[in-house]
Amino acid sequence: MALKRGRGVAAVNYPTGMNLGGDPTQALVHSTPTGNFMVSLSSVDLGQGMKQVMTQICAETIGVPTDRVVIDTADTDTGPHCMGTFASRGTHRAGNAVVQAAMEARQVMLEVAAEELETDAADLDTDGQGNIHVKGAPQRSVSIFDTALAAHFKHGRSISGRGMFLVPRSYPDTETGAMKPSTCYAHACTVAEVEVDDETGEVTVLSIKNVFEIGRALNPKMVEQQLVGGSWMGISHALYETTEPYYPSREHGGRDFNQYVMPGPGDLAETEIVVLERPAADGPYGAKGPGEMCANPQIPAIANAIFNAVGVRIDTLPITPERVLRALRQNAGAAH
Repeated sequence: MALKRGRGVAAVNYPTGMNLGGDPTQALVHSTPTGNFMVSLSSVDLGQGMKQVMTQICAETIGVPTDRVVIDTADTDTGPHCMGTFASRGTHRAGNAVVQAAMEARQVMLEVAAEELETDAADLDTDGQGNIHVKGAPQRSVSIFDTALAAHFKHGRSISGRGMFLVPRSYPDTETGAMKPSTCYAHACTVAEVEVDDETGEVTVLSIKNVFEIGRALNPKMVEQQLVGGSWMGISHALYETTEPYYPSREHGGRDFNQYVMPGPGDLAETEIVVLERPAADGPYGAKGPGEMCANPQIPAIANAIFNAVGVRIDTLPITPERVLRALRQNAGAAH
């Protein structure tokens, strides 16, 4: 009996969004009288940081600090339409809609500022700190605060914009069934190192090395956190989590989340994350969707590493000690 080590590799690509009827998302942007900007969405933040990213996208497009932007995800009765937060589509679809809405609002803002500065809107730019100035003459400026006040109380204009991102529906080819379900794809590769106890069937993940190509990382620290968390989830899916009976019958299944098996801090492997940025041509500032993909490649990489260590293929999740032992015994029996 021995502890045997193995290494496994797996690579995946993952679509951003699902083209089921066009996959549309809408956004609305408007300013308050004091120059803050409200973004209305029906795209829900599930904890992945979508509100923060939408804040950055809106602020970058309008040319204001991020603390001047508020995201209101409202609900499906009061917010603009969204297909939903699924299919790793939030940043890409909602982000594009926010860019459109923010560009329209920015144009109105510049037109009002142009009247205040007695110039043409095309000659104006923002400094990202809350001011609008004449290009090449920063001393000729007006604050966005004063511009918003003037729009509301002097010029009777609404600094607002509407945005919608819609991928035209792709219909399957009648002969082949071929279609285009997505406009861009993210990519990942994982190398897993494991240790397998061939007496007990226990698998220990020693290290996980992940490389992700996600378009452009709009918030690098949040991307890193999501990818590290996703890597942990991938290990959990591969070796622990299941809603099915543990072994060998339903009476042995967990009855609640206190008995639902997941790895704890002591089970986490040494983790390395490398992010490759290849901006998507149709993404908001080049972003794709790293969402679900971050927990995918670890699973086949671990399965391949187990095969490399002890020579058995496990094709049912989770890869429990019982399943490893059964496969080892089956292999030994076949050898005799």
